Amino acid sequence: MPHEIAPTLQFTHQPQPAVIVAGAWLVHGLSRPAVMREISTQLQQARNQPELHWDLTQISTLDHIGAQMLWRAWGKQRPSQLSMLPVHEGLFSRLEKVSRIVVPLPAKPRLTRTMQLGAQVLGLFNHLHSFTALLGQLMLDLARFVRHPMKAPWKELSANVYRTGAQALGITALVGILIGVVLSYLSAQQLRTFGGDLFIVNILGMSIIRELGPMLAAILVAGRSGSAITAQLGVMRVTEELDAMRVMGIPHGYRLIMPKVLALALAMPLLVIWTDIMALAGGMISAQALLGMSPEFFIYKLPEAVPLINFWIGLAKGATFGVLIALIACHYGLRIEPNTESLGRGTTNSVVVAITVVIIADAIFAIIFSKAGY
Repeated sequence: MPHEIAPTLQFTHQPQPAVIVAGAWLVHGLSRPAVMREISTQLQQARNQPELHWDLTQISTLDHIGAQMLWRAWGKQRPSQLSMLPVHEGLFSRLEKVSRIVVPLPAKPRLTRTMQLGAQVLGLFNHLHSFTALLGQLMLDLARFVRHPMKAPWKELSANVYRTGAQALGITALVGILIGVVLSYLSAQQLRTFGGDLFIVNILGMSIIRELGPMLAAILVAGRSGSAITAQLGVMRVTEELDAMRVMGIPHGYRLIMPKVLALALAMPLLVIWTDIMALAGGMISAQALLGMSPEFFIYKLPEAVPLINFWIGLAKGATFGVLIALIACHYGLRIEPNTESLGRGTTNSVVVAITVVIIADAIFAIIFSKAGY
């Protein structure tokens, strides 16, 4: 109202430190930006002085909004020194009662086992839908890659081959040698008992070239490169780099997904060959130490003990495992929500699912080629 006095706060030190609240403390007067800034600054200054005497007797009119501002400045409790008009007592009494009421948080709905199972099934279908869409987009990107190879992201492809393939040579070599030594040692103990020392070449050749080599390389790549791909895409999601790429018209699939899939499809067969060589070298060293079998004899007997088709089956497994690992890692990376908890959970799920899918794919290979290579 025009005739109402603007709300004010006045600090005084005579005869004791006090703050005099005066004017009309009504919502339409306090809502003015200039008045609100000045009153908020003064209330903040008064909040840091608990020894002040609050004199509210000069207030002409007071509504709930004005009382609420004072109540918050007092820390939701009455100051030790307070003077007010009896007509205003009811407002602060109600605020005091409301502050004492503790509103319990609503209990989370308890899911029954049927509801939990349904949620998991729906989540599975959601993952399958997203994965199918990612696979379809990859097919379109590969078709574009074939039609316009000169415009393909060769730098991204080369960088991913280096990161997923060349940088993984050390760990795959170490694990391969150790697995070869362990397998040769365990086999030699049994073969020596039955006088079948020569069959160690068959055991090492078939188990490493056909099964252990591709599986070891795939598990190591899933834990090393798969998690890195998921984390990279997840960080790009958190920092909104993916949104920036979309705004600039840069397709995610063609620039991010396809190079990673192609890189692992190329690098995995080479890593399988490298792991096979290292594992056979470890087994050959162990066979010489335990059975006295020379490396020359081991290499001479290896082509006779292991048909060549097993080598090609191992390479086919490597390429398939590489594609699956890359697709799963990209799938979980693109599903990361913009928070750190989702990033860690998505990376963990990516590695676990990738290793599980690799084992399932290996079992399918074993069934399909059960009569080949023996």
